[in-house]
Order: sequence, then structure tokens, then C-alpha cells
Amino acid sequence: MKMDVIKLDASPAGSIELDESVFGLEPRADILHRVVRWQLAKRQQGTHSVLGRSDVSYSTKKIYRQKGTGGARHGSRKAPIFRKGGTYKGPTPRSHAHDLTKKFRALGLRHALSAKAGAGDLVVIETAEIAEAKTRVLAKTIGDLGWKKVLIIDGAQVNEEFARAARNIDGLDVLPSIGANVYDILRRDKLVLTRAAVEALEARLK
Repeated sequence: MKMDVIKLDASPAGSIELDESVFGLEPRADILHRVVRWQLAKRQQGTHSVLGRSDVSYSTKKIYRQKGTGGARHGSRKAPIFRKGGTYKGPTPRSHAHDLTKKFRALGLRHALSAKAGAGDLVVIETAEIAEAKTRVLAKTIGDLGWKKVLIIDGAQVNEEFARAARNIDGLDVLPSIGANVYDILRRDKLVLTRAAVEALEARLK
């Protein structure tokens, strides 16, 4: 699969051959869905907690006599039925993460890249570098290219000045190739890869 390469000023910079096994698959929604669920479950904090009967502070004395009151039998104010009593089987801190094999995660990333390439939302640029490391300059460059919600993936390391300029632009994410993931790729309208990113991703996913 051959694709044109551009510079950030929209001028042509040659072309690149994309590997069909990484960028030319038929995207499957079920695979993408499973990988996104795995990602979101893994980052969920799971710190939800409530007070149970053993956690609330009340006297353990029997609140009234067992018989003769005409009401239900009770032995403790800590029971869930009472106001400020403990919660029965409420949420406790736990991990929401579940397992997903490395092969399946890699397959999901290939399908995400193929989905962007197939939809025409993949752009390859020469390098992610700007002459003047200013947010205003980069924002104008991105606007001139017509990119609104965009993820830019660079090679092994992101250019420090470029990352600093991009940090405060709404709708723009910048990642190194090792940080490429299905969720971030799918949640942005446009995926922009540098030449170095294409080489790194193909080497990682072949």
C-alpha cells in the first residue's frame, strides 16, 4: 500500500510503502471493542467503598426487647434497614482489570491502524518538528491543515520542543510509537504518523 508523505507546511515529501499486514486489514468491530474494554477496565481505579455493619459506629446493645413491642425483632442499630446503618454487600476496593493476550492486543492495534487507513483518516508526515516551538505557531499549522481532533505518533521519542508546543492545544495528542494504543487512535478523528512511527509500528506488529 503506497501513501504520499507531506511536511507540516502541507508540501509533498515523497511517498512511503505501508505494510498490508499492519495497515491493510478489514477492521473488525468486535476485536476493537474487546481491546478498548481491556484498556478502560485496566485504568479504572476501583477505589469505590462503603461502610458495612462492622464499619459504622453504634452501640452493640440490643435496641429494644425481643417480644411484646408489636414491631419487628432487632438486635442492632447497625442493620442496613436503619438510617446510618451499614450497607449490605456494597462495593469494596478492587481491580477491574482482566487479562487479554499480547497477540490479541497486537491484533487490535493492527485493526485500529487499518480502520484509520481504510477510512482515509491516516496521514503520514516527514517529521513532527517545528522551527519555532510556540503553541500559537503549532495551533495555526494544525488549523491550516484542517486537523481538529488529531493524534500524532512519532518514533521512539517525541521531539521535546514539539511536545511542549502541543501540550496546551485542545484536541491534539502526541505519543511516542511505544505508546500507540487502540483507544487513543479511535477517539481522534485523524491519525498522523511520522516516517519513524511507521517504521517502528511495522517492526513492532509484523
